[in-house]
Amino acid sequence: MFKVRIICAAALAAAMLAPAVADAAQLEHRRSPYVGAIAIDASNGHVLCSDAADRECYPASCTKLMTARLLLKAVAEGKIARDARIVQSKRSAREEPSRIGLLPGESMSIDDALKAIMLKSANDISMAIAECVAGSVEAFVERMNEEARLLGMTSTVYASPNGLPPPRGSARGFDKSTAADLAKLGAAIVSEQPQLLEYTSLPYAKVAGSKGVEVAISNHNNLLNKDYRSWRRGVKVQEVDGLKTGYIDAGGSSVVITGERAGKRAIVVVVGSATAQERDENASRLILDALGALAW
Repeated sequence: MFKVRIICAAALAAAMLAPAVADAAQLEHRRSPYVGAIAIDASNGHVLCSDAADRECYPASCTKLMTARLLLKAVAEGKIARDARIVQSKRSAREEPSRIGLLPGESMSIDDALKAIMLKSANDISMAIAECVAGSVEAFVERMNEEARLLGMTSTVYASPNGLPPPRGSARGFDKSTAADLAKLGAAIVSEQPQLLEYTSLPYAKVAGSKGVEVAISNHNNLLNKDYRSWRRGVKVQEVDGLKTGYIDAGGSSVVITGERAGKRAIVVVVGSATAQERDENASRLILDALGALAW
């Protein structure tokens, strides 16, 4: 335990050397080096290190982890057939990018839908999944919040299936969470739905787009199963196989990542970084230190 604390303390101390965000208006949900960060043992939820992990953040597309979880649960419970099609509606087709761009009435398989939201972070397909699982986006968001309560995510309030900010003039609020809550979600997924890693570990994939035309998509996770050369130093994160990145202007760059070494799995969350470079630099440092400590 002593070794874990020293390693994580060093990682977080190094992170704090990053430059501060100049715009004070951004400081609540977006800052340097991050709004909050945490590393946990995925097997038992034990906190390896934490820095402002209970501070509120806007999770952006990390919200799609809950969307994927509820889709997989619906399939596992027999509420949706494994070979069901996710149909694009007029409403889902209007979502802002990133998106696949199916026309209303067109559809894709569940496998392709999971690839679309986990790799490309497709906002339109996230909405279509919500309508397929719950009948409406509003009913699905209620299920998201119910699931969050069941997982003990006490500081999380979902407002959408995809993490986009509320439209201008809308009464809807932002999706809100914390690094600690997102770590709980990540732990539940790798424990109960490890098949999602089959999607989040893909560096790229092809899915059926509009009119059946194949669409090539790539994973937004820069730390995924490859050499990652940060803007400061080169690091390897060969063990990383998930989970999800997120970005909106108001909330900065966030990531929930997981990796396994010597049979030990860690989950690291970094939320609200002012830049993707800061997010990835700190997340890579924390996952390497966490895996090293767990495998020691």
